[in-house]
Amino acid sequence: MKHIAVLTSGGDAPGMNAAIRAVVRTGLDRGWAVHGVRYGYAGLINDNLVAMGARSVGGIIHQGGTMLGSARCPEFMTEDGRNSALRTLQQHEIEALIVIGGNGSQTGAYDLHRMGFPVVGVASTIDNDVYGAEPSIGVDTALNIALEAIDRIKTTASSHQRAFIVEVMGRDRGYLALMAGIAGGAEFVVIPEVDTSPEEVAIRVRADYRKGKAHAIVVVAEGAYCNAQRLQGYFKEQHERLGFEPRVTILGHVQRGGAPTAFDRLLGTRSGAAATEYLARGEQGIMLGQVGGKIAATPLAEVAATKKPLDLGLLELARSLNK
Repeated sequence: MKHIAVLTSGGDAPGMNAAIRAVVRTGLDRGWAVHGVRYGYAGLINDNLVAMGARSVGGIIHQGGTMLGSARCPEFMTEDGRNSALRTLQQHEIEALIVIGGNGSQTGAYDLHRMGFPVVGVASTIDNDVYGAEPSIGVDTALNIALEAIDRIKTTASSHQRAFIVEVMGRDRGYLALMAGIAGGAEFVVIPEVDTSPEEVAIRVRADYRKGKAHAIVVVAEGAYCNAQRLQGYFKEQHERLGFEPRVTILGHVQRGGAPTAFDRLLGTRSGAAATEYLARGEQGIMLGQVGGKIAATPLAEVAATKKPLDLGLLELARSLNK
C-alpha cells in the first residue's frame, strides 16, 4: 500500500483532530502518502483532496472540531454520487480510505466497502449511539461540558429557589441527557426512548418543592417529544394552576466546541493509529471503537445494520436517586 486518504463526516466531535493527526503521522511512519479529504463525502465527489504531511497536523490535538471540515452530502446517498467518489479516489491512486464519524458516516463507509473499495471506519459522535463503540470519540468532552453547565445552573437555581429545564443534544438518543442527569443530580430526565408527558414533569417538580428542595433541575434531550420548547409552553399555559414556571437553558452546539478532554484525545489517537495498523495487516470493511477498554474491530455490515440500545436501567437509577 502506498496511498491512503482520511475524511471526517457528520457532526463534528471533540477528539476528531487527534484521530486525524494519528492517521496522518502513523501512515507517514509506514511510508505511505496520506491525503486529507475536505468536507466529508462531498469532498470525495468534488475532488477536494489535499496531500498531508507531519506539519499539516501539527498543533491540532487540543482543538475541537475537525480541521478537515464536514458537510452534509445527500448526493453521496445516490449511486451516481458514490461512483463519483470512487472515480476521485482512483484518480488520486488512493488504495484505502479511513472514515471518522458516526452512524451515517459509517453507513457511507459500508456502501463504499460493498462497492469493493477498502475502507476502515473510526467511531466518532457525541451521541454515543454507534454500535461497536463504548464510548465513541467526543462523548466524554460533550458530557463534561453539559455537566459543568448543569452544575452552574444548579447554583443559581438554589439561590432563587427555581426550577430549570436544561436541554442537551440528542436528536434520536438520550445518552447525553441521561448521563448528565445522573452525574448532575437532576430531579428528572426526559429522553427520546421513553414517552413522557409534560404533566409527569410538573408532578415531579411540584413534589420536589413540597419536600423542601431549594431547586429542581430537569434535563431534557433535544429529540424527546417532551422537549424544552414543549415543556416551556405547557408550564406557561398552566402557570396559574401550577404556581411556577421553570427557566429554560438550551446548551445546543456549545457541547461540541472547546478543547477535547484527555480521554478523547487519547481515544482519538489510539483509534486513528489502530486504523492504519489494521490497513497494514490487510484488514478492512471494519469500524474501530473502544470496547472493554481496548480498541476493537466490528464489521461495517454489523455497524450499519445494528441499532445500539440505551441501558434504560440507568433511567430507573436516575429516578430512584431523586429523593
